[in-house]
Amino acid sequence: MHTLAYADVTAATSRIGGHVRPVTVTRADPGSEPYELHLALELMQHTGSFKARGAQNFLLAHREEGTLPDAGVTIASGGNAGLACAWAARRQGVTATVFLPTTAPRVKVDRLRGYGADVRLVGTEYAEALAACEAFAADTGALASHAYDHPLIAAGAGTLLDEIHRRIPDLDTVVVSVGGGGLLAGVATAARHHAIRTVAVEPENCRALDAALRAGHPVDVTVDSVAADALGARRATALAVSAAQEEGVHSVLVTDADIIRARRALWDDRRLAVEHAAATALAALTTPAGDRTGPPTGYRPAPGEKVCVVLCGANTDPTDLTQPPTTPGSSR
Repeated sequence: MHTLAYADVTAATSRIGGHVRPVTVTRADPGSEPYELHLALELMQHTGSFKARGAQNFLLAHREEGTLPDAGVTIASGGNAGLACAWAARRQGVTATVFLPTTAPRVKVDRLRGYGADVRLVGTEYAEALAACEAFAADTGALASHAYDHPLIAAGAGTLLDEIHRRIPDLDTVVVSVGGGGLLAGVATAARHHAIRTVAVEPENCRALDAALRAGHPVDVTVDSVAADALGARRATALAVSAAQEEGVHSVLVTDADIIRARRALWDDRRLAVEHAAATALAALTTPAGDRTGPPTGYRPAPGEKVCVVLCGANTDPTDLTQPPTTPGSSR
């Protein structure tokens, strides 16, 4: 397995400079908390999520090596990774062939086609679309991409931390949501270089990283969370597990109720419409930090600690945010 190093992140920074939007970092209004809170607004990135960084790094690296085929790139994903892949491919002048199950929402299909993707609808489950994608890559020679499990994808995501560090050079802690772990692997690798603590946050019922850390290796988990559309990986990448085993990385869980409350608060207080995956990171600061039996929950910064929460994406249906809030958990 390739071990992600800070040199991979700096190489990605050199590649994607000028191809992605520099992250906007804003300080939250001082409140009753004894710590200093900053928000990294990566929801403003191209395609609405941090995934654009890894997708560009992946394709640009292959172009540098002369391994970007005429058949283009292919991926099985109708989510943020698929959108980022299609966008990056268009920027590089190659075709992206994206495989989705026939049950994929029309809005996703239309948006992918808007980025110029060749959309193939296969089967009724993601596994069938993935199998078709793999067969397509084998038959045509198209470059197979992945949503998170590739060092180039993770290194691209890690460029986000270097940008945050330049804006907050004395940052103590960065907080990120975790699904499959591509964002965590890249951010934690860069954060370790700068002696910054990383807090990795998962929903209680989408805990692929937590399960892997307990087992000592990636394992399959069940997935059931309001944030499962983006954080619902059944298995964490080995890159993320390796990064999370390093000193200075803390893995915590949060409840769906706290995710929903955090997302609502971002809208009510700041008019930021984020997906549940983005709110998961912020929810760590409101979920009670527990000593209960089982996995640790929440994160409580120390007085004076400088914390930056990464709001990683905004690909969400915001209509529920314009309605009166419901009891947390009742929307599921």
